[in-house]
Amino acid sequence: MLDVAVSELTSPGSDLSQEITWLAASGVEAISLWRPKVTDLGAAVVARLVGSAGLRVSSLQWAGGFTGGDGRSFAESIDDALEAIGVAAVVAAPCLVIHSGCRGGHTRSHAGRLLVQAIEALAPAASQAGVALALKPVHPLASSGCSFLTGLRETLDLVEQFDDAAVRLSLDLWHFGHEAECHGLLPRLARASAVVQVADRCGPPAADGDRLPLGHGSLPLESLVTGLVDHGYRGRFEFDPVGEAVEILGYEGVWRETRFTTEAWADRHATRLSMVPAGFEGERLATSRGHFRAASATGVRRSHASSHTGSPG
Repeated sequence: MLDVAVSELTSPGSDLSQEITWLAASGVEAISLWRPKVTDLGAAVVARLVGSAGLRVSSLQWAGGFTGGDGRSFAESIDDALEAIGVAAVVAAPCLVIHSGCRGGHTRSHAGRLLVQAIEALAPAASQAGVALALKPVHPLASSGCSFLTGLRETLDLVEQFDDAAVRLSLDLWHFGHEAECHGLLPRLARASAVVQVADRCGPPAADGDRLPLGHGSLPLESLVTGLVDHGYRGRFEFDPVGEAVEILGYEGVWRETRFTTEAWADRHATRLSMVPAGFEGERLATSRGHFRAASATGVRRSHASSHTGSPG
């Protein structure tokens, strides 16, 4: 089975303590936390609840908006992000998702400089806290008012430019899974990504588009996910469908489908690897087996603040 995490953005109206209890009972190993809910309970309380349930935190969402498009100054956004890094450290989140914010009246080049300045200011604190800053690009068709960082390749270039373990990528396959270059970028994406979000869709991405459960859309998610694993990605896959399909299926139905689908992916992946002659499999593919755990062997496993009301991605 994949290293699966569930995002709280799927169930924004649910109580965090109830979510933690249900996820632990369902066999999901990790949760992506949403800052407003963490603020409501307090980071230390959330850390105890997560730990007691045997869960791990895959990421904390989100900080950013360094261009002033949301009405905050650059300094205020930096202070908020520093606070978020501290919260991520308390709840043991390995990464904090970072959104650039919209252009906010700036030229594209100046907005880019503001983002670079913000990362330079935050990276030392993130490194000291053991938290990666995961920059999240948003597809241009879905980025209106929320992000000027709209290219997958340009974000990869930016992350690689820093050459810093504290500066990584948040890869959302809902945004870019349809693009032909995505498969070609898999080796770089596997190295650069701190976390991968997964949801399906029909048609092009849109700001108000539903994030469908696995198999309810047309994205080549199985090949992308297994390709990332084959190229060495060892982080969590966060499943975060949002929209009418989730309301119809219900949260338990969505996660039941997700578990069955990812187990089927794991089985097919293991079968493909077993058919490759041992002398030609290579260390990379051999190692990738460890990121999938057979369903039969797992059973049930236990293993912003402020005004942010949701993720703009």
